[in-house]
This record gives sequence, C-alpha cells and structure tokens, in this order.
Amino acid sequence: MKTNQFSGVFTALATPMRDNAVAYDDLEALVAHQLAGNIDALVSVGTTGESPTLNSSEHIEVIRSTVAAAAGKVPVYAGTGSNSTDEAISLTKNAEAAGADGFLVVAPYYNKPSQEGLFLHFSKIAEVTEKPIILYSIPSRCGIEISVDVTARLYEKYPHVCCMKAAEGSCEKVTEYVRALGPDYAVMSGDDGLTLPFMSCGATGVISVASNLVVSPLVEMVKAANAGDYTSARQTFLKYFPLFKAIFLEPNPVPIKYALKQAGIIQSDDVRLPLSPLTAATKAKLDPLLAELGLV
Repeated sequence: MKTNQFSGVFTALATPMRDNAVAYDDLEALVAHQLAGNIDALVSVGTTGESPTLNSSEHIEVIRSTVAAAAGKVPVYAGTGSNSTDEAISLTKNAEAAGADGFLVVAPYYNKPSQEGLFLHFSKIAEVTEKPIILYSIPSRCGIEISVDVTARLYEKYPHVCCMKAAEGSCEKVTEYVRALGPDYAVMSGDDGLTLPFMSCGATGVISVASNLVVSPLVEMVKAANAGDYTSARQTFLKYFPLFKAIFLEPNPVPIKYALKQAGIIQSDDVRLPLSPLTAATKAKLDPLLAELGLV
C-alpha cells in the first residue's frame, strides 16, 4: 500500500448491476481498470456505489469483493454511513471484518441532527474501530454540513478520524478546514469539477466519480498539483472539465455507468429504482464528448 494515505485520487467506485442484481464480474473488471491506471485508493459503496438501494448483505459482499479484487495493491475504504447511528456502527464493524482498510462516513441525512448530535454520532462510530475514518460533508444530499468545530473536536479526541471529503462546493470551507486542523489532517475534494480549486487551498486530492472511467490522467493531474506543477495539472483539468460537468447532468451514478458501458469496461449501465436510465437527451450530449476525449 502507498504510504501517503490520503493523497491522490480515490475512486468512488460504481456498483455494476445486471437484471437488478450486483454484477460481480463487472465489479472485478472495473477494479482491474482502476489498478491498470495506478489509482491511489478505492471507495466502495458510497453514493456512486448506490449504497441507498443495496441491502445489508449486498453492501458487505460488494466491499468484500472489492477488497478481493484489489488484492492488497491499493487501500479500499468502505462507505458505512447512515442516518441511524446503530446501523452505521454495524456497517462499520461488518466492513472491517470484510477487509476494509478504513471507512467513509457521511453526515446523517433526513433527520438533520444538531452539530452536537453529529459529534456524538461520529464519536460512537470512531469508538468501534481503530482504522481511519473519512468524514463526508455534503449538505446538498444531507441537508446539513459538518462544521469545522465538530471536525476539529473529533480529530482531537479520535486521531484516526483524520480526513474530510469536502463536498460543500466552497473553497472558503476547505480553507477553514486546512487552517483549523493543521498539516496532518487531510482534506479531499468531493467534486471532480472543484479538484484544482480545492487543492490550491490545501486539499490533497479528490474522491472522484470521473476516475471510474478516466484513471491515469487524473492520477497524474493530482500528482502534478501536489508537486506544485499547476501548469501541467491545469491542462488536464481543463481538458476533462466538460466530462466532470456532463457526468452530473443526471443523478449520480446514472451518467458514469452509461459512460463505463459505452467504453466497454462494464457490460450494463443498469441502476436500481428510484434511479432511472439515462435519458436520450443526455446521451446525445455525452456520446460526442466521450468520442472527442477518446474514451470510446
């Protein structure tokens, strides 16, 4: 495993499906595609992995299968967040038993706890594992954000709660994290289209949807930015920026699954309801872009 644990490109891995079942052969092929592109780490069963519609046994089996396919070549972090603290604890324990190297834990959604509630929620999860925890602040999905104060309190009490996936869409918030938490705490972009702006404020990489498809160029882009070579990094960022936007024209992971199928990496772009297949209008925008970028 790589020593610089929270730096680079971590792929928020899609969960391939066929006929409403997880397609484990396609999952293995997708992980092989990641390894061939020198990905830094994988994140299994996050939002891109359709965690809301996987049952508990599927959730853990996808993690176990991803760990097996990665074969120790890169770390595998498991999405174990929930708006139920007890469920998040159970998922975290079971994911650890399945071989996960750490956990991505999103802010509780729908029930909208207070910041003190968030602190207590994440504390309970941190107390059941010694493996690293990546917090995930995405108010557009959860209705709340994780404050800098709560993040700092957690890091002080539980040093393994040591990374933030920042998806608030704000360079100001990233800067606040970096200033308050110091150089040993990692902040990673949760939005492909903001990776370089966030890195200019001190983020160390991205937990990426686009890297499901485009691996090596994004790995090299982030490596260049971390080395201070923003001229080179910007060239890649600008080249792929239209793709970063296009894969969110409809709810994630619908467009990226379609792109993966078009590229021949997976056999089906099936998603589970309430997600629905990509519309013809979006296909008409995405297809020429994939061709232009040489991805199909």
